Amino acid sequence: MRRRVWNIAIASVLLGMGSRRVGAAQLSVEQVRERLAAAPGPAELSGLDLSDLDLSRLDFRRARLVEASLFASKLVLSKFNGADLTRANLNGAWLMGTDFSGATLAGASLLSVVVLGGAVKAPPIFEGADLSGARVIADFPGANLRRAKLVKTNLGVNIKNQGMGQMRTDLSGADLGEADLEGADLNRSMMSFAKLVNANLRGVNFFNAKMAGADLSGADVSGADFTDAVLDGIVLTGAKGLASAKGL
Repeated sequence: MRRRVWNIAIASVLLGMGSRRVGAAQLSVEQVRERLAAAPGPAELSGLDLSDLDLSRLDFRRARLVEASLFASKLVLSKFNGADLTRANLNGAWLMGTDFSGATLAGASLLSVVVLGGAVKAPPIFEGADLSGARVIADFPGANLRRAKLVKTNLGVNIKNQGMGQMRTDLSGADLGEADLEGADLNRSMMSFAKLVNANLRGVNFFNAKMAGADLSGADVSGADFTDAVLDGIVLTGAKGLASAKGL
């Protein structure tokens, strides 16, 4: 419970620093369920405020939730496969076992999402998802991000906003094989034993990232910045662009 309150408090602070204002949800859980069931094609929920609702185990596959607010909503084991969540607000949302495979989350905000605690222990799934330009501060250890698109995604620490302690993204043991992270910011992230096999890491900012044991076999690290990163036991077999990477 303490962690839950802490997460929501942080998300609220971050929300007030540039994200949209969140009010009362515009639909009830039953109304959301009815819309999903009645839609002849992809359900249209774009722009709606669905904050603080328990939407666990619902089927949002291929639904449109462009700029929708799911702030602090429970999405445990819900399916968002192929859904469009462009610029959606998922700050403080509960994402245990949530499936975002093939979903579009470009420009979305995932700050202080909840993935620990409760009966469901499975991490969220982002295989093949598009998180380009998204802002992410989350604990995603062991998460599936294979073939995900994270071009210019900001997963790094904002040093100017550390009043409540240093918040960072945890991708320890996560699978980012064949993912496209070109130009992404992962400064100070936790990435021990992360799998980045054959990933596009061109121009990625790994400054001060904790990457002990990470596997970058076959990855393209051209122009990536590893300055002050912890690289003990890192695997670079067949990696490309090593000559132009910094800090190796």
